[in-house]
Amino acid sequence: MSAARAKPRQQAHWRLADRTLDLAQPLAAGIVNVTTDSMFAGARSGTPEQAVADGLALVEAGFDMLDVGAVAARSGPPVEAATEAAALVPAIEGLAGAGVPVSADTFSVEVARAALAAGAAAINDISGGSEEMFELVAESGCGYVLMHIEGPPRVDRPPRAYGDVIEHLKSWFGGRVEAASRLGVVEEQIAIDPGLDFDLTAEQDLEILRRLGELRSLGLPLYVSLSRKDFIGAVLAGSWEERLPASEREWGTVAAVAMAVREGADVLRIHDRSSLQAVKVAAAIRASSGKDAGRLARGAHNKCVTRRQPTEDAA
Repeated sequence: MSAARAKPRQQAHWRLADRTLDLAQPLAAGIVNVTTDSMFAGARSGTPEQAVADGLALVEAGFDMLDVGAVAARSGPPVEAATEAAALVPAIEGLAGAGVPVSADTFSVEVARAALAAGAAAINDISGGSEEMFELVAESGCGYVLMHIEGPPRVDRPPRAYGDVIEHLKSWFGGRVEAASRLGVVEEQIAIDPGLDFDLTAEQDLEILRRLGELRSLGLPLYVSLSRKDFIGAVLAGSWEERLPASEREWGTVAAVAMAVREGADVLRIHDRSSLQAVKVAAAIRASSGKDAGRLARGAHNKCVTRRQPTEDAA
């Protein structure tokens, strides 16, 4: 085991709006897209009603969280906040009582506010954060996924060259977390996502995965979204230009998920039950010592168990 992976984790929990997640074992966040144009056709729920049905099926399959979005992350024209909220909010309302925490995948502050009111426990923001978003997160006390990106979402840009991509990520995250903290966000609310495929080359994505454990020095939970990403298609095809489509990246994703768990990922945002199995088995291998390993091997995986925080209604 490398020195980076051996380093004790500084934060073994993640505070959401209504609960605190125990990250002693990695969690699987199931992807629910209330869209018709997301990258992977197999995860396009299309309507809020279908999104609720699809999300409940993921919970039944054993996913620990749900991440629900209504705007595709890939490049495209702007989507009006009202249009996004009309799809996202009913899906979150329908899934908020499913027994697992639900995050809203949005970079719109207006939509994030509506999603939190509908029952979302966290915001998964692919914009890299803004003062307005940080203020909302501080005000609401919700969980927050801060993703690395160096420009506006849904806009294609050529990847940047970095002398050392991991050192760059450490510096970038350090600056953004400091900015969030100045506006009242507590570090326990923040998980960090290296943003694989966003403004990065396939080679940089692979380097980040290989050295993911080094990001643990930031002391924040690692939220890794890698399911069926382009870099996996490029590896499987042997070139970026001829990369396999998302529909043919399932087993490449399984391999990447297992590696991410081995390197210390806390939350894996994934599409498939095959990847869910990879999370559980890789976690058991990572924890393979004494009683904990035996418990996991017998199938008693500790699902995102949480310490619920009191609400005003419960007070």
